[in-house]
Amino acid sequence: MFSFGNFTRFFGLFIVVLGITGCDLSSPRHVGDNSKIPSNLKAVSYSSLPGWRDDDVRYALQAFRNTCKAKIQYNGSVVPDAELLREKCNTLPSASADVATVRAWFESNFQPYQIYNENGGKTGTYTGYYSPVINGCRTKTAQCNEPIMGVPVDGRNYKGVAKKDIVNKKIGRILYWANIVDVQNLQIQGSGMLKLEDGKMVKLNFGAVNDMPFKSIGGQLQAKGIKPDGGYSADAVWTYLKKNPKLAKEVIYNNPRYVYFYEAEQKSVIGKLGTPLSKIRSIAMDDSLYTLGLPVYINTSLSDGRSFNRLMIAQDTGGAIRGWIRADIFFGSGDEAYQVAHGQHSQGQMFILMPKEYSYVKPR
Repeated sequence: MFSFGNFTRFFGLFIVVLGITGCDLSSPRHVGDNSKIPSNLKAVSYSSLPGWRDDDVRYALQAFRNTCKAKIQYNGSVVPDAELLREKCNTLPSASADVATVRAWFESNFQPYQIYNENGGKTGTYTGYYSPVINGCRTKTAQCNEPIMGVPVDGRNYKGVAKKDIVNKKIGRILYWANIVDVQNLQIQGSGMLKLEDGKMVKLNFGAVNDMPFKSIGGQLQAKGIKPDGGYSADAVWTYLKKNPKLAKEVIYNNPRYVYFYEAEQKSVIGKLGTPLSKIRSIAMDDSLYTLGLPVYINTSLSDGRSFNRLMIAQDTGGAIRGWIRADIFFGSGDEAYQVAHGQHSQGQMFILMPKEYSYVKPR
């Protein structure tokens, strides 16, 4: 119902904008506000975002274009109004727009909210991930001892079925084979490149997951009193397990989570949102809390200590990515990305950008 209070707010806002811009803008169009904004999200100004004016947000806009092509699932605790978000996608700046224009577009169309944890804290954990390149085989060998599987096409259920049972009962289509440690790393990262014996490169993208919890491999070694040389970093753990194949199979199969893949034609890395990921502009977040596709501003640091204040787009998720202020930064593909991603573990703040309730569009 359009009340007198709404009319007053509508008319007053229109007069203010008209006074600033003259006749350049049309009347505001109010779209039904069906967004969900929990109480632990607090509206702030853009001046509260550390380094906001120093970030080249044009790269974030490129990633956000992919969001606009996605089939977004509007679920979780933080949900934008679907009609409002579609409206923003229809008014994107051109690809040639300068950084000031793109920044002004985000500021005009989105309201930033600082995210707080349930205990009132405003910092959380940022890790990194990448798309690995691993050696693979078309058939099982001594080194390629673990199948890489696609989703079963025979109707067999895999949801809620543990990894060990999926592999032993072959619940899925065997695509290729690789070392069991490399397959586990591939499943954690969610996608990767497979280098076959003849040098052919195969792109494997995330296909599906069995919806079982993730059990840390390094945590299992620690519980057994085993500390690899170099501690519990991913590099140290994978190296140790390759030297101890029986232990590797035990702890890897004790992690019930299983990820299926599919062979992709394009070489882009595809996230849970179904769109290509953008290097250091895409992040994985908890999709039980957040609708994937939203812009997110993060204030943290990299593994080498450099500050990292950047507008990102939530386009992926992961089994270990759980919580209000918890994200995995996508660093790209290959060895260089690995060197940055595997050491990434920092604390920082998070701000999510939600579509504003009112928008003003130039008349056609």
